[in-house]
Amino acid sequence: MFDLTKIARENILNLLPYSSARDEFSGGDGIFLDANENPYGDLNRYPDPYQQALKKRIGEVRGISSEQIFVGNGSDEVIDILFRIFCNPGKDKALTFSPTYGMYDVSAAINNVELIKLPLDDSFNIELENTLPYLEDANLKLVFICSPNNPTGNSLSTSAIETLLQKCKGIVIIDEAYIDFSSQQSLVNLINQYDNLVVTQTLSKAWGLAAARVGLGFTNPAIIQLLNKVKPPYNVSALNQQAAIDALSNTALFDSNLESILQQKEVLKAELESLAIVEQVYPSDANFFLVKVNNADGIYEQLVADKIIVRNRNKVVNNCIRITVGTERENKELIKSLKNIK
Repeated sequence: MFDLTKIARENILNLLPYSSARDEFSGGDGIFLDANENPYGDLNRYPDPYQQALKKRIGEVRGISSEQIFVGNGSDEVIDILFRIFCNPGKDKALTFSPTYGMYDVSAAINNVELIKLPLDDSFNIELENTLPYLEDANLKLVFICSPNNPTGNSLSTSAIETLLQKCKGIVIIDEAYIDFSSQQSLVNLINQYDNLVVTQTLSKAWGLAAARVGLGFTNPAIIQLLNKVKPPYNVSALNQQAAIDALSNTALFDSNLESILQQKEVLKAELESLAIVEQVYPSDANFFLVKVNNADGIYEQLVADKIIVRNRNKVVNNCIRITVGTERENKELIKSLKNIK
């Protein structure tokens, strides 16, 4: 039986959170003299600290209750707060699977938490037999799984993830930053089944709001309450909340852009596979490809010289570069440049 009180840090459970002026009065009308704001200007008022209008819209799009939604300053903030809620520095541990998103490592180091990194198999999938013994460690508080994974692009096995959810005594975080590009169903539909599940998503990728830094966390209300306890009082600006509401309210544009990206993805894949310098294009459920080439460092530098910037992942996966799907024109320029490389 999962017991949140045995997983969260005692000081967090006992924490009396900061109470802002907008916690004490949340109405929309009145003469506001409570928060020491400047009475002049268009951006002079603090934003809603709990992003209620935005959560309502997210709930409508995702089919989920507002009480199960957390909004962060990017999903990186959600990751960092989870470390602070559940991991005692210098004592507790987290686990992830390599290669994967680098912020798990950075957040663990910032919070002085040991991060166990288990290698994915040759197909970039979880090796359950090697993983299960680590779940017996009472100090293992967090397990991070990125699916679709970055930088490999593949979705990880749902059955393997469910096994980890059933066996893990701590919190399992599924990072679904790229889920909108995937045909695989989001695991948000499992949060009512598993009390130790947190699913993170972002509006940075498929929704085109990377500059706005709006990350999402979906979980049970008890964990949401802890996230709200620890977050800064006004962690998402009014401008970014409104940008998110506007984007989520224009689903026709979202659908059109997503369709274009997925169409261009298939074209780009075929073009890449036809190149002599390309040894393998790995399967991808995201908006990018991990591509094994014959000289990752050299190809990266030659592309930079042509003002085409891809991600050199040679130090993470041998001789690989990561290529994001661009517009039709951008993809054609990329292929043109790659064809000139010998």
